[in-house]
Amino acid sequence: MEVEMRIRGLMMDPVTNMPIVILRDAGGDAILPIWVGIYEANAIALEIEKVTTPRPMTHDLIKNVLTGLEAGVQKVVVNELKDDTFYAVIWLERDGELISIDSRPSDALALALRLDCPIYVEEQVLKSSKAAANIGDKGANEELKRWLEGLNDEDFGRYKM
Repeated sequence: MEVEMRIRGLMMDPVTNMPIVILRDAGGDAILPIWVGIYEANAIALEIEKVTTPRPMTHDLIKNVLTGLEAGVQKVVVNELKDDTFYAVIWLERDGELISIDSRPSDALALALRLDCPIYVEEQVLKSSKAAANIGDKGANEELKRWLEGLNDEDFGRYKM
């Protein structure tokens, strides 16, 4: 089963200094942090902040190609967590045919923002993510969980590279 999520924000992990995309379900009960690379975070941040660039960035190019081919993105799904790595699928629709495209979650999310399409996470991924967090350092994980749950809008200010 898929759980619809929204990008709650993008911020730097205070411990690893790596960017994190925070996904949260509509009900606000489930939170999924996904650590991403600097360049991918920048692509997401540009769209969150509605920054226009003089030339199309990679995800803008993909959007333009899809539009030119008259293909739409139905949804993106974070569908697997394996060996501490998240996987995603972009579901395209063209001429009534559904096509699944393997993707990194960061690229799928950057594209979903640009095309305003729904973002889903497989329920099993949410469960696996929680189980994986419980295996590691219990104290650090609880602290991270409290920190993520306690974030407010001011904490998601402009993303700094």
